[in-house]
Amino acid sequence: MIKLDKDESFKNSLKHKKKRLLDTLVVNQILKDKRLIKAFMDIPLEKFIPGKFKKVVKLYEDVPNLFYYDEQNPKSYRTISAPHMITIMLQGLALDINDDLLILGAKSGYIAALAHNLAPKGEIVILEANSEIAKITSENLKKLNLDNNITINIKNPLNGMPELSPWQKILVTGAIEQTKIYPLLKQLDKEGGVLFAPIGQEFIQTYTQILRQNDEFFGKQQLQVKFSPLITQIEIDELELITDLDAFETSAKFTTKHDGGILTPLKKKIEIKYTKSILDKITPEPIIKTKPIGVKEHEIVLSYLEDIVDNVLNLKKEENIDKCFNIVDRIENTFEKLKKYKRDFEIKIKRMQQILNQIRSYNIIRKELENQNLTDATVIEQKIKLLNNQIEEINILLSILTEEMKRIESIY
Repeated sequence: MIKLDKDESFKNSLKHKKKRLLDTLVVNQILKDKRLIKAFMDIPLEKFIPGKFKKVVKLYEDVPNLFYYDEQNPKSYRTISAPHMITIMLQGLALDINDDLLILGAKSGYIAALAHNLAPKGEIVILEANSEIAKITSENLKKLNLDNNITINIKNPLNGMPELSPWQKILVTGAIEQTKIYPLLKQLDKEGGVLFAPIGQEFIQTYTQILRQNDEFFGKQQLQVKFSPLITQIEIDELELITDLDAFETSAKFTTKHDGGILTPLKKKIEIKYTKSILDKITPEPIIKTKPIGVKEHEIVLSYLEDIVDNVLNLKKEENIDKCFNIVDRIENTFEKLKKYKRDFEIKIKRMQQILNQIRSYNIIRKELENQNLTDATVIEQKIKLLNNQIEEINILLSILTEEMKRIESIY
C-alpha cells in the first residue's frame, strides 16, 4: 500500500510539473498548437528514458534529457531535445491529421510519439544510424503500443527514403549541412511538402523551414540553435541487422525504379528561395471532405488489395528467385496505384512497402547465395534462415492486408 501511495504521489508530481511547464511555454508564446498541448499531456516523457538515467534527468523541466550514453566513447551521448525545442520542431512541420512524416534521428522515439498524436492517420518512419538507439526506441514505442503506427529503420538518415516518397513532412533532428539536404528535398510531396532542419556547421545552425511547391522550394530561417551532428555513419557490424540490404546492393547490381533507396547524385542543384512570409500560412486547418467516398472507388481499392493478397500468397510458395522478383514488382506496381487512394482511405501503404522492400532484400541475398557452393554447410544454413525470415515477413504483410481489407469493407 505504501509503495502504491508513493507511485501515485510520483505520478501526480510529474503531472503537476508537466502542466506547469506547458503553461510556461504557452505564456511565453512558444506553444501555440492546442493539439500539441494535448499530445504533451498524453505522452509520458519518462517512458522514453531508460531507468538508469532517470535519476540524473530533469523530467518536465525545459532542458534536454539524457537517454543514451556509451561509457567507452564519452562523446557518444544522446539527448531528447528540450520541450521548447520539440515544440518549435513540431509546430514548424505544421502536421496535418493524415500527413506521412519521415524523422531523421530517433531521439528515443518521444518526438515521433508526439507527432503521431498530431497526425494519427498518417504514417511515421524513423531512420536511425545507431543500432543501440534504434533498439531503445523500438522498445519504447512498444511500451505505448505505438509500434504499429511508427516504424524504425537502421539506416543512414542522409539517404532519406526515396523508395517510400513522397513525404508530406521531413524532420531532421541533428545538425546537417545545407548541401546534404538537397536529396531529402526531392523526396518531399510536390503539393506543399515541408522539411524542417537545423542547417549549418557543427557549432551553430539555423533551424530552417523549407516548403516545396511543384519544383520550387521556399525557405524561412527561424532561429539559431546548437545541435549535435546527425548520426549518419552505420557501423560495419550493424549492417547485418538490416538484413544485409545495404551491404548487398552494390554486389547484387539490383535496383528498382526508385533506385532501391540508394542515394544518387542530383543532376540539377536545387535553388531555395528564402522568404519571410510565404510559410506563415501553412498551419494546418481541419480537413473538410468535399465529397464522400464513392462506391466505385471503394470497389477499386478492395480489388487492388485482393490482387496484392493473391500475389503475396503466390510469393509465399514460389521457389524460383527470378519469379519472386517478378511477383514483388507486380505488388509494388499495385501499391503505386493504391497511392491515389491512400489519404481518402487512410491506407498504411508505406508500412506495407517497407515489408515488401525487406522481402526484396532477402531475395537479393538469396540470389547472391545461388552463385556460391550449394554444398557448403554455412551457405545452406544462411539460405534456410533467409527463407524463414522471408516467410515471417510475408505472414506479417498478409496480416496487415487482411486487417486493411476488413476495415475498408466496413466503411459501407
